[in-house]
Amino acid sequence: MNDFEYERRFFCRSLPPEADDGDAPALIVQSYYVHDDNYALRVRLSTRAVRVTMTPDLDPLAVLDEYRDDFREAYVTVKGPSVGGTRYEAEREIDSRIAAELIMRGGAPIIKNRYSVWLNEDGWSIDVFGGPNAPLVVASAQRSTPVTNLVIPKFCVTEITDQPRFSNDGLAARPFDSWRADFERELAEDGPQFQQLFGRNRMA
Repeated sequence: MNDFEYERRFFCRSLPPEADDGDAPALIVQSYYVHDDNYALRVRLSTRAVRVTMTPDLDPLAVLDEYRDDFREAYVTVKGPSVGGTRYEAEREIDSRIAAELIMRGGAPIIKNRYSVWLNEDGWSIDVFGGPNAPLVVASAQRSTPVTNLVIPKFCVTEITDQPRFSNDGLAARPFDSWRADFERELAEDGPQFQQLFGRNRMA
């Protein structure tokens, strides 16, 4: 059961002020070598030693090349499709130098800053994307069991749990800037949507 992740994910307009306490977020550069039908093979590097502003013109590989020695945490991960907020995920730590070489040599890279904050009963991760995925902001609540009866913060605009286009592997294959207008049109027509399959949603 350790090789499963349980999370609910939400689209946000911007980074909420309560998520930025002044500490450096985790800068993440990762590359996807398999990203098809929501199956994925990923190599990830992260560091808190560097602070980079996420802009549309940011090049993940250029950032990695400039700050390569500052990335000390590295993982290889395999993922299955997300179903009902549950996704198979097996993650193993690897040498950061090997991870850097793999990312520089292939795959589809993305870059983001990850902020962590405790709200109500849950720890939340808030990802601010750069490059062709800017200005996307995604908030997620993760637990060791299915995420039910969730208190959803007011900065969450609409739920995107189980939408493959918003998964990181989906964004690597088809960046947000290529379909942002379509999404905004859908949101304007349909309004915010929150799944009703996970117990009682409470908005705060």
